[in-house]
Amino acid sequence: MVDVQGTVEDGFEPVRDAFMANFARRGERGAAVAVYRHGRKVVDLWGGTKDGDGAPDGTAAPWEAGTAQVIRSATKGIAAVVPLLLHQRGQLDLDAPVGTYWPEFKAAGKERVLVRHLLSHRAGLPVLDTPLTPAQALDGTSGPAAVAAQAPAWEPGTDHGYHAQTYSWLLGELVLRVTGRTLGTWVAEEISGPLGLDLWIGLPDAEQSRVGRLAPVTPPPPPAAHGLRVRPKQTVAAAYEDPTSLTSRAFAAISPGPDENDPAFRAAELPASAGVATARALARCYAALIGAVDGHPRLFAPATLTLARTEESAGPDRTLLVSTRFGLGFMLHGPASPLLSPGSFGHPGRGGALACADPESGVAFGYVTNGMQRNVTADPRAQALLRAVSHVVG
Repeated sequence: MVDVQGTVEDGFEPVRDAFMANFARRGERGAAVAVYRHGRKVVDLWGGTKDGDGAPDGTAAPWEAGTAQVIRSATKGIAAVVPLLLHQRGQLDLDAPVGTYWPEFKAAGKERVLVRHLLSHRAGLPVLDTPLTPAQALDGTSGPAAVAAQAPAWEPGTDHGYHAQTYSWLLGELVLRVTGRTLGTWVAEEISGPLGLDLWIGLPDAEQSRVGRLAPVTPPPPPAAHGLRVRPKQTVAAAYEDPTSLTSRAFAAISPGPDENDPAFRAAELPASAGVATARALARCYAALIGAVDGHPRLFAPATLTLARTEESAGPDRTLLVSTRFGLGFMLHGPASPLLSPGSFGHPGRGGALACADPESGVAFGYVTNGMQRNVTADPRAQALLRAVSHVVG
């Protein structure tokens, strides 16, 4: 039995039950989940071991209230907040060519790539002809130079395909050119600091000891997965195994893959994959996007919230080979990534993490884990927790 700690408000006990069941039946090792409703925290739970490769016999360090975790692609949703707020403040035109702000980006036929194409995975730049080494990926200059020189894989704006790694340098450099600040600095100064969030894109050295280690875990067989596909379709699996496929090349834009447990990776500002957060911080951040939180005014004006969750891309995804839906920087509710309702928006992280908000019910949700299962957009543990929340709020 895992010692689950934290609190749930009356009526939200099904979320605690689902969280405990994740440890008992769905391969969980260490995790946390938090839920806000109408700007107030109603669920805040954690349990298991701090490290995904920690011994389950009680000798490993426990997950504590302040334990944070690398959230992989759930970072993309947090990163997307920055250009949307810049647009809201009149500093960034979503319909302007990227080259307006970043002249070097115009190379190789990208003159008509718009800012909104970067956010909606329509820029045609999910791969690099020459992948970056881990050191280059983290140095802050090689990535932007590589995507600026890269020719699109398809005519920008005509189709979409998940920009798994290149999203880091596309958004990061755009924000730097517009504001003079790195994206991670902007998040720290404008979002995490004012809201009191344990959330970083570029983890400070002083916070490294709080972060648990990621480790792979075997996904559970049905029925623990409750009908979710835990093994990819044969065509998808083949694409991941084929080093020449767009799918494989997109995820291998950094090659060999970086060590996500390396302090240098956590400290790097990679808005696609290297964010670090607690579940509590993710839920609080998304709660602030849709409403006031503890006296802090909402971050997104109504028009900006509409932009975030209005469909920009939908249908077969050239990279993921399943049907995906994107607004401006956020994944939207759909079969590949079920969220709370058709109006929800957020972003999963490959292997487990998920953060999202549902404006209609006033719910914001955050889940982080150190046990990486083989999935990209719909983790059985996160989905079980979402179902429990949906059951409570109707």
